Parts: sequence; structure tokens; C-alpha cells
Amino acid sequence: MINIKKLTKRFGENTIFSDLDLSIKQGEIVAIIGPSGTGKSTFLRCLNYLDSANSGTIAINDVEVDCQQPKKNDILALRRQTGFVFQNYALFNHLTALQNISEGLRVVKGFNAAQAQQRALNILTDIGLADKANSYPAALSGGQQQRVGIGRAMALEAELLLLDEPTSALDPLWVNEVLNLIKQLAKQQQTMLIVTHELQFAREVADRVIFMADGQFVEQGPPQQIFNHPHDPRLKAFLAQIGIQ
Repeated sequence: MINIKKLTKRFGENTIFSDLDLSIKQGEIVAIIGPSGTGKSTFLRCLNYLDSANSGTIAINDVEVDCQQPKKNDILALRRQTGFVFQNYALFNHLTALQNISEGLRVVKGFNAAQAQQRALNILTDIGLADKANSYPAALSGGQQQRVGIGRAMALEAELLLLDEPTSALDPLWVNEVLNLIKQLAKQQQTMLIVTHELQFAREVADRVIFMADGQFVEQGPPQQIFNHPHDPRLKAFLAQIGIQ
């Protein structure tokens, strides 16, 4: 369903990652873990063209972007196949929870106002925030804001949901409500690629875990293998540093 080949990203003379390959099956949940500064979030942003890679190809179903010669229409088509959940929520502060979700439906999907509002209300009900439909982000807790952010991505019915450290900006009190919502999506066979530092969550939810270090996918496999039987010395050191090994 999703095929990334030879993806490379540079900032000036600095190579963030190079020649990354990744295939994801429909309904698969893949978690990327690793130390800070190794390119995990940048890789995720390149898949949705929030950042542009220097070379390689990104293909989702029948949409393919050649990152050396990207075409505007291909980028727009790629974005329609993906939903992005930001670590800092990225809600529009001047819009209500309902409007934050319905806006993308009108702009991206071409829904009329009534259709967008009804779809947004359905999503708010699904994520347990129907009573907050007319609340602005400032009146919502961090956990509620992030759930709206996830709801906004869900509303677009994207083939691939990209989640960039979805709990990193949250007070510990609010982390579980967001993780529980992601677990609900997992049960619905939503294809997801998640950059996370919540290793227990990755162990519970992911079908596959990728350890990324030094701009490379160093080791990947089922959670039990990655966390209980790591092979690469860098992965062993990373797990030992956070008290897993």
C-alpha cells in the first residue's frame, strides 16, 4: 500500500537521513523510536510534504511522488491520502473544535458547509468530545486539543495517518486519553506510522517497531523482538539508557 524508496533529506551540507526504504501494508501500525535528533520527525514530515526530501520516491496506492522532480498535482494527491497529527496540536485558535474539523473537509474534500458540519459532529462524538463542539482551543485541555487534532486527521479518511510524537506536549494526566484514542483507531485497522517516545505504547499497539539512529533505520521487527531481543549495539544502548534492558 505504501512504498518509500531511497528517501534522502539534507539541510545544506548536513544529511538528516539517506536512502531510507519502507513498505507498510494496509492496516499495519508502525512505530518509529530512537534518540532525539536522528531525523524521525523530519522523515514523517517528508511523507506528507510538510518538508520536501531531496531525492527518493513516495508512493501511496496509485499516487507516486518523485522527490527530485515533484509535481504539484502529485503532492496534492499525496496529501489527500495522508492525515497528519502534530505534537503541538496545531489547531486554529480562532475556530471552535467543530470548525477545526470541518474546515479541512470543506477545503480538502470539497464538502459543503452542512455536510462538513455533520461529518465533524460525528467525529467529535466518536472521540468523546461532542459536548465540546463549540469550545475554542483555549478552553480545552491539552488532551482534548490533541484528540481534536486526531479527529481532524480522521475526518479526512486518509489512507495513512502520520502521528508525530502525539503525546510529547501533554501533561502526564492527559497522555492516556490520547493513547486510548489511538488504540481505538488501531482496532479499526487504520494504517498508522507513529513517531513516539512512549515505548510501552509502541510495544502494545504497533505491529512493527523501527529503531532509527544516525539517520538510518538500524533495526526493525515485531515489538517483542525489538524490546526483548535487540541485536544492534545502538538499540541495546538506547534501551539500557531508558531502563528497558
